[in-house]
Amino acid sequence: MHSSVKIFSGTHSVYLAEQIAKSFGKKLGNLTIQKFSDGEFQPVFQESIRGDYVFLVQSTFSPADNLMELLMMIDGARRASAGYITAVIPYFGYARQDRKDKPRVSIASKLVANLLHTAGANRVMTMDLHAPQIQGFFDIPVDHLDSSAIFIPYIENLKIENLIFAAPDVGSTNRVREVAKYFEVDMVICDKQRKRANEIASMTVIGDVKGKNVVLIDDICDTAGTLSKSASILMEKGALSVRAFCTHPVLSGNAYENIENSVLVELVVCDTIPLKKQTPKIKVLSTAELFAIAIRNTFENKSISSLFIHSNRK
Repeated sequence: MHSSVKIFSGTHSVYLAEQIAKSFGKKLGNLTIQKFSDGEFQPVFQESIRGDYVFLVQSTFSPADNLMELLMMIDGARRASAGYITAVIPYFGYARQDRKDKPRVSIASKLVANLLHTAGANRVMTMDLHAPQIQGFFDIPVDHLDSSAIFIPYIENLKIENLIFAAPDVGSTNRVREVAKYFEVDMVICDKQRKRANEIASMTVIGDVKGKNVVLIDDICDTAGTLSKSASILMEKGALSVRAFCTHPVLSGNAYENIENSVLVELVVCDTIPLKKQTPKIKVLSTAELFAIAIRNTFENKSISSLFIHSNRK
């Protein structure tokens, strides 16, 4: 039944693509990336994909080669007469550049959307875009998966008493509100002011966390400065404990040191980006089954709405 579905991976997402293919019930397709001495590379499909439903898995985190590799894979699949091409991008890089927040800058997320379409993608499948409205940058269908389908069962199993959710910044408010509604508990907001990118000048907690076990939820953990600062202030305000859930572990700069030195009980992330190193405070949850189900439903022209767990509230 699924003979016409083929799943391939770029260089730095093989670890996840293999698990997605396994969950789907197929082996990862045979694709090689030829490297040239000057740094150029060339994706080569080592099997026929004519008329097939092709799913190309590649997160577009740094370096930019990951994005270029994905674009070339899409272009190669189109020129090889693939029937339908879906770019599976667990982490959509450049999503934070979604508007002109200062004069004379690029809106990079719109540029990337254009590039994917121009390369030949028929559909994009991704998870937790930094801003959901980025879907509007695309002129092709976008399946925007939600990590709450992974995080909510984990939180339920913790059986946390006196639970309250927190948004580490105003931009995360809607995301956190949905989960708080599912658990029928309150939420607070950590309102931050920045001096410059990745540097926080001040932070204020809007709401009461005294005597509560706090769960912070965000889409990206970059330097972990915001999370560490939020956790510290929440504890100062009387919280019993603070743990954080972030979909994409970018973890650049001093992130690992910041997490280790923070008051966080744990940081729970998804495997959309591979960890640079292992640490006891960071737990990784797999997205493979969720993407595999989404791929199957896409191929079979079925709805994926059942994958959004917070839409089926208690």
